[in-house]
Amino acid sequence: MTELGQQRHRARERALEILYEATIKERPVTDIVASLPLAPDPYTVAIVKSAELHQAQAEALISEFSEQWSLERIAMVDRIIMIMAIGELLLEDPPPRAVVMDEAVELAKVFSTDGSASFVNGVLSACVEHLT
Repeated sequence: MTELGQQRHRARERALEILYEATIKERPVTDIVASLPLAPDPYTVAIVKSAELHQAQAEALISEFSEQWSLERIAMVDRIIMIMAIGELLLEDPPPRAVVMDEAVELAKVFSTDGSASFVNGVLSACVEHLT
């Protein structure tokens, strides 16, 4: 993995942590970021802000393509990973879709359940084809 790839991987992991904390505490991500003793890198901030900005669109897509799974039934970490990935793909200059998809699957493998990686991959694959 290139140095940029490693930096972005770490940024995505940190973004997941921030989004998880914001979800658990039911607070805006800007509040969480502002309260951190050490400011996250700019790419992490871009991901979390885009995820928050596009959350409604992401949740609508996830609901549509997670057949027979309501948003409430989807594991919180899986849901956050998918919202984060969709938000990243909606950045002004996003990375390639394949990279974002692969990173989302890897995050699911590390931070969620055994079946999460394939679930996240399947739902996100359908979602990214319908991004506007």
